[in-house]
Amino acid sequence: MKPTPLLLLALAGFASQANASSTEAWNALDKAVIDSCVKVSQLKNPKPAGAAALFDDTVGFNALLIKGQYKQAFMKNKTGTELCLYDRKTKKAVSTEWDNLTTRPKQ
Repeated sequence: MKPTPLLLLALAGFASQANASSTEAWNALDKAVIDSCVKVSQLKNPKPAGAAALFDDTVGFNALLIKGQYKQAFMKNKTGTELCLYDRKTKKAVSTEWDNLTTRPKQ
């Protein structure tokens, strides 16, 4: 008995759907990235500054810019930016100051 082309096409369609991530899964990942990055931020009132950048699985990280105010009194609530990297494998985030990296150095 030979498989018909229609049957093969149907099976291929089911296989591709099984590999796709659901909208709920993407939303859960976005929430995990934001929550983790806000938690590790050194800024007051940290909030995401746009959407996260999703690197492929060979890298395994998401990157997110966080905006807030510096906590130190001498900074006088100056707005600051941090770059947060979220490791999808370990589900851990780390952040670093990113203010001076967004402008070109003087020559």
